[in-house]
Amino acid sequence: MSSAERSDADLYQDKHTPNRHSRKILSSLDFLNGMTKLDFLRKICYNYFNKSGFTEETVMEYIKVTKDNIESEHICCAISNNKDVQVASKKAWLTARFDDGLVFLKSVERGKCFIEYIPAENAWNPIDADGYMYIDCLWVSGSFKGHGYSNELLDECIKDSKAKGKTGLCILTSEKKKPFLADPKYLKYKGFTVCDEADNGIQLAYLPFAASAAKPRFKDCAKYPRIEEKGYVLYYTSQCPFNAKYVPILEQTAKEHNIPFKAIHIENKEQAQNAPTPITTYALFYDGVYLTNEQMNDTKFLKLVAR
Repeated sequence: MSSAERSDADLYQDKHTPNRHSRKILSSLDFLNGMTKLDFLRKICYNYFNKSGFTEETVMEYIKVTKDNIESEHICCAISNNKDVQVASKKAWLTARFDDGLVFLKSVERGKCFIEYIPAENAWNPIDADGYMYIDCLWVSGSFKGHGYSNELLDECIKDSKAKGKTGLCILTSEKKKPFLADPKYLKYKGFTVCDEADNGIQLAYLPFAASAAKPRFKDCAKYPRIEEKGYVLYYTSQCPFNAKYVPILEQTAKEHNIPFKAIHIENKEQAQNAPTPITTYALFYDGVYLTNEQMNDTKFLKLVAR
C-alpha cells in the first residue's frame, strides 16, 4: 500500500467531519425542484461511483486461493502469468504454506485487494504469539480503496480466526506509515493497539478477542535487530514476489559497482523465526545496522549507497 494513498480511517473521518467550505456550500444552495440536501449528496455519490465503474449495487466477491485453484487464480500483488518469475515464486511459497494453515482471501477482480494470514506459530517472523492469527498482508489499493473492502477482508479474518479458536490477531506496523506495512491509523480505527516495538521502529500490533489474552511480543533477535557482517546485507523471503525479480538485480548492480553486498534468502520457518529482524520479507542492513524494509530496484539502491 502506497503511503500516498488514504486509509479507511481517513475516509471515516472525512465522512463524519464536514469541513467549513462544504457546510457553507450546502447551507447556501437553493435546492431546486424540492431536492433535499440528503438527496443532493446521494446524487453526487451516485454519479461519482458510476464514473468510477461502480454502481449503487456494487458488491465485491471474494475467493479463497487454495492448492486446487492457485494455478488458475491471480495473486493480486503480482498478476502476470504463471511463467513470470515473480508469480511463480509467490505461488510456490503460498502452496508450501497452505498445510500450515495459511489463508489467502482475495477479490475476484484483478488488482490489489486481498488479505493473507496464518497461525502465528507458523508465521515467518520472530514473534511469540501463541494462539494468535498473524496477518502477513492486508492490501487494498487503487480503485478498490474507499469502498469498505479492507473492512470486509479484515472482518472475514476475524470471523475465521474466532471459528478456529484463536486468541486474537497480530500484525506488523509502525508509528508512522511505512511502505509494505499496515497503516497505523487504520489499525487504530479498527481497535488494534501496539503491544511491542523493536528498536528500529517496527511495531507489533494486536487485536485480542478477550481482555485476558496474553500480549504477543517480539523475540529478542527481532527486538534488537543487529548483525555482525559488514557491508550491505539483505535478508529476504519468497513471501514477497518482487524479491524474485529485484534481488538478482541488486546483486548484479552491487557487483558492477564494487559494492559489498550479500543476499541471504530465508528458506524455511525456523530460519525466519530466528532472523535478526522483525521483518523477514525484506530487511536491508549496512555495517550491522538495520536500514529499511522497502524493496529496491537498482536506481534506489545506488541512491542509498551514494548518501
